[in-house]
Amino acid sequence: MPGIALEIRRKCKVCGKVFLAKTLDSQFCSKRCGDVFRKLQHNAEKREKRLSQIILQIPEAREYISVKEAVAIFGVERDTIYRLIRKGRIPAINLGTRLTRIKREELEKLIPTRDTIKEEKTKPMPKLYNLEPENCYTVGEICKKYRINDSTVWSHVRKYSIPSRQIGNYVYIPKEEIDNLYKSDVL
Repeated sequence: MPGIALEIRRKCKVCGKVFLAKTLDSQFCSKRCGDVFRKLQHNAEKREKRLSQIILQIPEAREYISVKEAVAIFGVERDTIYRLIRKGRIPAINLGTRLTRIKREELEKLIPTRDTIKEEKTKPMPKLYNLEPENCYTVGEICKKYRINDSTVWSHVRKYSIPSRQIGNYVYIPKEEIDNLYKSDVL
């Protein structure tokens, strides 16, 4: 992607350091931070796959489950389950070393299953736009305000699927989307 004419300061998603973005898409201050982020994502995907495999092996009729299976089904950490057992909020049976069993019914009362949590996260809220001229910029206004070329504006509108509306000779683009796109993400 070509460089941009304005200075955009961003906060790195990995280390938190504020940096000067070289492109509009820059999210990390260095290649190392980008590699760390991708590695974390890869590890999370592997963990998710492993937990899914564990869930598939558990029969629905089983009344008592292991801590490992509880982690897979309910999406909570192992330490959380042990803490709940120690506090007495979940009754458990210890059959020996690494053989702690928990009543599935009791856990279901206390913690929602991982599937219901995922379903809630995956439902995107549709974004409603008000494309009235008073709530929008024209392409010329965007060029003047952010000192960029109109071809750059159009490429970003297409790339980020920003809605636009043409009335006569003018094309209107929502102010909110443009301001979010070109503003600095420094916190």
